[in-house]
Amino acid sequence: MSEPTPGELEAEINYLQLTPLSDILANQLFVLFQLAAMYLGEIPARLGDAQLVIDIATSMINVGEERLGEHREIYRTALAEVQQAFVRASAVGN
Repeated sequence: MSEPTPGELEAEINYLQLTPLSDILANQLFVLFQLAAMYLGEIPARLGDAQLVIDIATSMINVGEERLGEHREIYRTALAEVQQAFVRASAVGN
């Protein structure tokens, strides 16, 4: 990965300044869910890595609670789905 150019850095800063925090957090949560799903889909599943990602997403949701706004139940549902996938992948690994 190469170093970002000054123009790229400026564009990223502008994006962060102009984008509502709720949108940034939502994006990051779904990136974490996708990352956990990717680890769980590998053969063999990378359970330790997936668990760390799930734990971090759980922490973000628990700490954010009401401040996450109207979409917090969507995050909780997505988290529950990836947690269930973890349980299934763990069972296969035994």
